[in-house]
Amino acid sequence: METGSPEETGIPVAEPAWRGLHPALVRVRRLLIVVWTAVLTVAVGLLLGLLVGPAWAAFAALPPALAVWGWRLVERNWRSWRYAERGDDLLISRGVLWREETVVPYGRMQLVEVTSGPVERRFGLATVQLHTAAAATDATIPGLSPAEAERLRDRLTELGEARSAGL
Repeated sequence: METGSPEETGIPVAEPAWRGLHPALVRVRRLLIVVWTAVLTVAVGLLLGLLVGPAWAAFAALPPALAVWGWRLVERNWRSWRYAERGDDLLISRGVLWREETVVPYGRMQLVEVTSGPVERRFGLATVQLHTAAAATDATIPGLSPAEAERLRDRLTELGEARSAGL
């Protein structure tokens, strides 16, 4: 007798326990928007004002206008990121307009690294980077607390070693 998928047979499928990113990631990205907006505004205003004419310096208002739009998009993007640890793989979901879901089998993981640049460290954040045999399936989870990043690294390394032993 053939059996179908759990949905076809009526067996309930457990929804994975999704986890979100640390809220400090929103502050970091908004800080970067402010810094880059200031640099671009001054550069555009000076370059156009000196090279083309003072009237053209009004285009310096364009970067702040785009920054207002970006300010709102940062939070929407942050809310779209999530990850879930399942029995045999790690799910990473992200994207607002184009949803992207990455499934990384534990047995295919070759390297799990935790990185944290100076700005990330200042805000208490870290990034987990997963490397697999196929370069196209490398995955990143930004904006984790350092403790969560280390826990995830240790767990994924342990599960990866256990799963790859059978290959």
